Amino acid sequence: MGEKILMSGNEAIAEGALCAGCTFYAGYPITPQNELPSYMARHMPGIGGVFIQAESELAAVNMVFGAAAAGARAMTSSSSPGISLKQEGISYIAGAELPAVIVNIMRGGPGLGNIAPSQSDYFQATRGGGHGDYRCIVLAPCSVQEAHNQTILAFDLADKYRVPVIILGDGILGQMMEPLIVYRKSHIKNRNDNRKPWALTGCEERKPNIIKSFYLEEGALEKFNLRLQAKYRAISKEEQRCEESFLDDARIILVAYGTMARIAKGLVKKLRQKGKKIGLIRPITLWPFPEKIFKQLGSSAKRPQFLVIEMSYGQMLQDVKLACAGALPVEFIGRSGGGIPSEEEIMRKINNL
Repeated sequence: MGEKILMSGNEAIAEGALCAGCTFYAGYPITPQNELPSYMARHMPGIGGVFIQAESELAAVNMVFGAAAAGARAMTSSSSPGISLKQEGISYIAGAELPAVIVNIMRGGPGLGNIAPSQSDYFQATRGGGHGDYRCIVLAPCSVQEAHNQTILAFDLADKYRVPVIILGDGILGQMMEPLIVYRKSHIKNRNDNRKPWALTGCEERKPNIIKSFYLEEGALEKFNLRLQAKYRAISKEEQRCEESFLDDARIILVAYGTMARIAKGLVKKLRQKGKKIGLIRPITLWPFPEKIFKQLGSSAKRPQFLVIEMSYGQMLQDVKLACAGALPVEFIGRSGGGIPSEEEIMRKINNL
């Protein structure tokens, strides 16, 4: 049985990285995720790993590129404006087909904004964020335990598909503290992994490996992009994840992720106790978006309607509408800049549907 300890979400992500066998971390301080690099700075030397506080966000993400190219399990973390600075490097990592984990503990924006929680980086995370036709797997934990578990999953998915994986949290998840069960001994794996034949590990006994995202020959880049798209289609088919609650008889289904889903889940339980036919879909993968469940509901005879709830002005809303393809009605309530829709606000919206 694992050890049960009290941790913040930021620390749980860091501990999850250690459990996953992360051997390289590079980052740069920014609120509200500073507990994460602080934890890594304290604990990475103890496992023989490398911690670097880089001189900038740009330096940090490119250090991760180099470590991943050498076969290490590598991670960086930041918050919204810092992630924006990393986008060129993330595009390079995707273009070089390297596995890496990027953590974004979102804060209010645009610009420097504030240090309050937000979910307004959804577009940036799920649409690539940088230049080119690439995708990142995006995971959205809603508890401290899930933040830990999904970090381990993030490293596994990154290695499986050779893609960047983003863990998308927010200031509340990063700072809140909950009991956490840690299974470090049972999870540590892939340390000094020799199952990456593509890695740059020296070539005295093999042909040289080349890692690049630069294709000048006519047609070569398009051919490479077509191969990437085939990979992304496979990921979309195999890796859609969501939590489904009370969908069998629901006439109104709330759709929320991360911290917002915690509020929505509590409200659903209260309304179910009053006899209201309310359900919940909580996307766990924001990309690939769990469109299958929406399509199933759209083709059923139940004809529920959806209420999308976000700490933004309607970013996941677009994916819900795309998944429904006009078959079911979709309503929305959201706030941003540190604003969080309350149970009372959501109730008023439900009553007006």
